[in-house]
Amino acid sequence: MANIGLDTTSQIGHAAPVAIDTTGTFWRGDDFTDLAGYLREYQPGGYPVTPVKEMICQRCGGKTFAVLADDENGCAQTRCLSCGDHALIADSADYWQDADPEECACPCGGEAFQVAVGFALRADGEVRWVSVGLRCTQDGTLGVYTDWKIDYSPTGHLLIGAA
Repeated sequence: MANIGLDTTSQIGHAAPVAIDTTGTFWRGDDFTDLAGYLREYQPGGYPVTPVKEMICQRCGGKTFAVLADDENGCAQTRCLSCGDHALIADSADYWQDADPEECACPCGGEAFQVAVGFALRADGEVRWVSVGLRCTQDGTLGVYTDWKIDYSPTGHLLIGAA
């Protein structure tokens, strides 16, 4: 299993402009900036989300993935749709063996996504919460498909990349 990394160069801060379409049943966006804005609005557990990092395949540079997630165990895995590489997000490797993951699907039926990982941090900079946001490449629907609380430290490895 190769690494799918988090692009540390495309971190989105709080001041980024967001053009999310909120007029329909589901929020829709055009790009990673919109997905990052959606994750910041989500605020898991009521905590602000920053940074938000884009998933990029380390093997081929692909940015479109199929995603498996287990919301009960708090873990997720991506499969690059360009080269087929698989990677577990954040600390998912610690929980994957006991997981019962399901294929993520958009309400439109699409199963290809742009993926962003949002981190809610504690005052000391340690990760408090991980959120996995997806933007359907078929219709732009935005959603958080899983998130989980981190109750240990140190957590710096989670901000560097995916396991």
